[in-house]
Amino acid sequence: MITSVLVANRGEIACRVFRTCREMGLRTVAVHSDADEGALHTRLADASVRLPGEAPADTYLRGDLIVKAAVAAGADAVHPGYGFLSENADLARAVLDAGLVWIGPPPAAVEAMASKTRAKQLMGIEPLTEVTEADLPVLVKAAAGGGGRGMRVVRRLADLDAELAAARAEAASAFGDGEVFVEPYVEDGRHVEVQVLADTHGTVWALGTRDCSLQRRHQKVVEEAPAPGLSGELDAEVRALAVRAARAVDYVGAGTVEFLVAGGRAHFLEMNTRLQVEHPVTEAVFGVDLVAEQIRVAEGHPLAPEPPAAHGHAVEARLYAEDPARDWAPQTGRLHRLAFPEGVRLDTGYTDGDTIGVHYDPMIAKVVAHAPTRPEALRKLASALERARIHGPVTNRDLLVRSLRHPEFTAARMNTGFYDRHLAELTGPDPDPLAPLAAALADARARSRPGFGGWRNVPSQPQTKRYLMAGEEHEARYRHTRQGPEADGVRVVHADAGLVILEADGVQRRFEVSRHDDRVYVNTTALTALPRFRDPAAQHAPGSLLAPMPGTVVRVADGLTAGTPVEAGEPLLWLEAMKMQHTITAPVTGTLTELCVTPGRQVEPGALLAVVTEPLEGHGEPREQPPTARTRKDTDGHGRAQGTA
Repeated sequence: MITSVLVANRGEIACRVFRTCREMGLRTVAVHSDADEGALHTRLADASVRLPGEAPADTYLRGDLIVKAAVAAGADAVHPGYGFLSENADLARAVLDAGLVWIGPPPAAVEAMASKTRAKQLMGIEPLTEVTEADLPVLVKAAAGGGGRGMRVVRRLADLDAELAAARAEAASAFGDGEVFVEPYVEDGRHVEVQVLADTHGTVWALGTRDCSLQRRHQKVVEEAPAPGLSGELDAEVRALAVRAARAVDYVGAGTVEFLVAGGRAHFLEMNTRLQVEHPVTEAVFGVDLVAEQIRVAEGHPLAPEPPAAHGHAVEARLYAEDPARDWAPQTGRLHRLAFPEGVRLDTGYTDGDTIGVHYDPMIAKVVAHAPTRPEALRKLASALERARIHGPVTNRDLLVRSLRHPEFTAARMNTGFYDRHLAELTGPDPDPLAPLAAALADARARSRPGFGGWRNVPSQPQTKRYLMAGEEHEARYRHTRQGPEADGVRVVHADAGLVILEADGVQRRFEVSRHDDRVYVNTTALTALPRFRDPAAQHAPGSLLAPMPGTVVRVADGLTAGTPVEAGEPLLWLEAMKMQHTITAPVTGTLTELCVTPGRQVEPGALLAVVTEPLEGHGEPREQPPTARTRKDTDGHGRAQGTA
């Protein structure tokens, strides 16, 4: 019997496994990098072992350190979680060689399926070895790992070599394995997968299907079970193929077999030899705890001959610290508050006051709703997201709510090109016009003291306060009167530091107000309080290229120095942020007049990277450009994906 489990992972992943371990009476052990010393997963575990360093390559990708940590902490089993080394056969063997229990498939099965090239060969599919114009578009894909890292869609043959190099670098950084391969790219298919669970006694469960078609940067955003709209024949086909794949490698434990469905056909993509991020939707529909089943299978217990029956529909949304309107730029900073209404499942690695850093994936939480029908589940999840209090970095919350209510999604007509088609309409601003007034009234009330300011008994001049909301400046105006504060067309029913009630057109609305430095949160609307007078020094020189996100400069273009001529769109340098590489390109044809960073330097948003100027019209003199940095994500540029985690 297992008594103590080390989770070879971090964040939400480790927290989710620990929850089941505690319910089963198992002792828990965490590992943590220096950046994660105070992270939630280290606080929840019974013990935690330090992995010196911050970068994944020095910490969570060091299988030797993980095994030593398990032995040192007295753990008798290791659960790999999902991501990092969860599909690494060497770690599985090292765990077993140390006399510990590996809560996962046999190393041989991991080896056979964790490499996507070998998995396809096992299923009778060969990757492309010679790519011609006739083969385009093609997908460059990492052989190990998942999560969209190490993937590139290539539409021009001239781009292939550069995209291969970029994919290898990103895959090596994320998974410690730079192997990549090339396969045909299927446009706008649906991403459908099957959850499998197998024991050591020959039983293999196919726990229904999931649809994971809403994706960005080759990473899933919304997942659901069962996959809607599949014909009975296609549903049976993918489940049978999933069982076939598991039996082909004598699989044990939980795994996922992924397909791209297009034209009524299912194209095998890969088998992930681990638990998936989206496993909670399957748990909700089938009423099982997949982590508990993994542990029981690792202890040698048999599964029931048949899986439990499915009930209802479940939908999961991934809440990311990112700005979809700014090319999905990852965000960092303190998460002041994270609160969801009851009735949904929240899997997270953060609590109030935690900091979202630059080293790891920007996912804050997974939010899951289960209901008797798909429309009810979608409504429940959208409402929970809409009512949640998320105070801190910019998130994709509004995008998720709008996606769940979009007619193409509600009608189950979506595919992997959903965000390519609809991103602009899903990210447009929708500010609450009364939010600035509520913020200003709450601020005035918070600042008032008996005998000093506050509400007056005599009429006063209008009070004004400026806020930045949805990228635009808004001014709130109100006046103190004998009857209390007044605003044009709005009656102030109540106002204190944390709650404002306003009546407009006969309808009263409540506004909860929270302040964190210069950020103000009015219900779900975020505002930035602006100073009364603008600071003339808070300007960057024209022509400045500014960091669009926090990250590390991993590369500068060869030979790039001050005075170098550059072409519009030419890559100048590369930033790595939250496991993804982002290319900073020249906005115009001109001259690089300043280069302010070197490889290895960490930068914050708005940091000066370089300055590019162009000649004045009709002259040879350069003309400075506006203070912006154009970035290009190292993806296909269309938001489409095939084969993600």
